[in-house]
Amino acid sequence: MEIDLINGPTSIMHLPDDCLYFIFQRLDCGSDRESFGLICRRWLHIQNSSRQSLQFECSFSVLNASSLSRNSTTISPFRLYRLLNRFRQLQSLSLSGCMDLPDSSLTQLQYYGSTLEALYLDCCFGITDNGLSYVAAGCTSLTFISLYRCNVTDVGLQILAKSCLALKDVNLSYCLLITDHGIRALSQNCRQLRGVVISYCKSVNGVGFKGCSQSLTYLEAESCKLEPEGVLGIVSGGGLEYLSVSCLSWCVHGDGLAAIGSGFATRLRVLNFRLCRTINDESIVAIAKGCPFLEDWNLALCHEVKLPGWEAIGANCCNLKRLHVNRCHNLCNLGLQALRDGCRRLLILHINRRNRISSEAMELFKLRRTDVEIKEEEVLCMTPNPAFWLRQVQR
Repeated sequence: MEIDLINGPTSIMHLPDDCLYFIFQRLDCGSDRESFGLICRRWLHIQNSSRQSLQFECSFSVLNASSLSRNSTTISPFRLYRLLNRFRQLQSLSLSGCMDLPDSSLTQLQYYGSTLEALYLDCCFGITDNGLSYVAAGCTSLTFISLYRCNVTDVGLQILAKSCLALKDVNLSYCLLITDHGIRALSQNCRQLRGVVISYCKSVNGVGFKGCSQSLTYLEAESCKLEPEGVLGIVSGGGLEYLSVSCLSWCVHGDGLAAIGSGFATRLRVLNFRLCRTINDESIVAIAKGCPFLEDWNLALCHEVKLPGWEAIGANCCNLKRLHVNRCHNLCNLGLQALRDGCRRLLILHINRRNRISSEAMELFKLRRTDVEIKEEEVLCMTPNPAFWLRQVQR
């Protein structure tokens, strides 16, 4: 467009597209951004091509009371086509909560998913391996995918892993049809893998992670039937910093968690053993010695940890800042003394009265360790704020 700045009047309509893009990107108010495209078709094009995220009405990627009360909405292939065709620069798409979403609705991702980096399909019960094949065909730039409660199998996960090599964060919690075969395909093909959630995947025992990349730093495996060999596979990459294996009291044969302290998990900083009722002193001693950078350790309801375990923590966990010992039946006065005299960097101790500690021993701990804050509340979720959970879908 040629503009005569000398002889004719000028207005904002004469600004080139680059300037309009710059203005739109700096609008902080959501209502201003939404009304931007009402000015004219040109401004609508600027608005459409600037949009980077899309979340449907039924989605609950960002949990709140209203999102949980919404009814499921059927997203037809044509409706999704129109939206993907309109918003060509989408980096994040959430279809979470669209419980009746069929595989056919994802066909358009083959043609319009090249810019997508994050895809949320939580509770899309109608999505199967066929749907994942459409995602794999068109969304090769994906770095994040959440398949919470989807009915996908190892076949779909293998197809996805072979095409989406840039995947870094994957949520497979409650994907009951996934086994270690699918996990192996994911860990071997996606060598930038950073965070994986396999909680409540009852058919996963952990061996699929054997030989995983050192980039894997975050893993949630709550209520999984992990085997000793599987635990060793999980830490085999050597880069793990966060590990949650809570609720394994009825899963692991002969404990097996001692493998965490075998030398592969030296970078581990956060470890959640809550409700691991069968973990014994042998495992605690091995982990205390083999994970020198441990900062946050949850041992709530670990009833089989006795004096040798507490003494090992006090003697070896020099960097421990937070310790959870709520309802540990075998924590006694001598065990508390070992924690008091060791763990010199301890800042917070989560503890209640359901143990064998006397009031005098507790008061002596408080007197000697005034630098430690005592909290009685029990922490149920230890999830930190890594990149895996920082992704938010904006309307």
